[in-house]
Amino acid sequence: MDAAASRPAAAGSRPRWWTELPLLALVYAAYSAGRLVARGDAHAAAGHGETILRWEELLRIDPERALNRLFTATPALGIPADFAYASLHYLITPAVLIWLWHRRPAHYRTLRTWLMLATLIGLIGFTLLPTAPPRLLDTGSGFADTMARFSSYGWWGGDASAPRGLGGMTNQFAAMPSLHVGWALWCAVVLWKHGRSRATRALAVAYPLVIVLVVMGTANHYLLDALAGTAVMGLGLLLTRPALRLAERVRGAAGATRPGAGSGTVTGAAGPGVSSVPGGVSGLVAGGAAGAVGGSVAAGAAGTPANVSDGCETSAGERIPRQPTRRGRPTAAAAASAAAADDGAATAAQ
Repeated sequence: MDAAASRPAAAGSRPRWWTELPLLALVYAAYSAGRLVARGDAHAAAGHGETILRWEELLRIDPERALNRLFTATPALGIPADFAYASLHYLITPAVLIWLWHRRPAHYRTLRTWLMLATLIGLIGFTLLPTAPPRLLDTGSGFADTMARFSSYGWWGGDASAPRGLGGMTNQFAAMPSLHVGWALWCAVVLWKHGRSRATRALAVAYPLVIVLVVMGTANHYLLDALAGTAVMGLGLLLTRPALRLAERVRGAAGATRPGAGSGTVTGAAGPGVSSVPGGVSGLVAGGAAGAVGGSVAAGAAGTPANVSDGCETSAGERIPRQPTRRGRPTAAAAASAAAADDGAATAAQ
């Protein structure tokens, strides 16, 4: 097996898509399942929504009613806003994630982990604080459900962005925090930091602002929901590096417990008689010595000075009479040369 293939992926490398897809699907399944489990009590959820609205009125930060009246009275604004609320977070967020994986692999793992952590934190918020959106408050609250009013223009029914007949599959009380806003903010940061064109950066600025207006104008979120979505993304960002370090430690511990993980195998490059020497550092030293011996033998075969039996040494170019070749037999040319040398020596002696 190739050694490079057996090493864990580096922190900045692109993960394999066949491991990424199941991971992302698992996180989204947990998100969807958590929304269903944490439906919450309708009375308590409405009470939480009214409490948020009262705090906004007290702080004079309650633009939801004015935006909702504008979107409801103006179909040219309300209908596109409904389409944006029902679809953009399902389209743009995965598109940015795929672009990041393909074009910026060195940053993908960190930014994907940030998105996943923030999503799971939002799920905790849905569980602990079920909140009814403005559109589900009493009619006296002054909000209109624009998605229900303009449902004949889209695929959704009277249950927010859920397709007709599937309203029971959604959690209607998952308003706090707004992950529509959180995911849009994540997309904006990625596009601003890693995009190259002016159009990309303009989209990075416009997209989260549009989503904030959309979620309030359609009466699906309060302003404090949007701020909470921003805070969730900030908390997820703070936890990203510790989570990555923990993942690296777990991966390293898992690698260390694999059979044979602590043994080293070194093969001499020119020593065919030495295949491998186990045992970590000692294996490395022994393997290096074997490679050195094999290398010296190979060098001697190539014509460099080499030691022969009984400590005799020949100089470069000198041959021993009838010296065998690698196969152990003298060639015809070598035999003739050796015979001529013998005859010359005998003549000189006479």
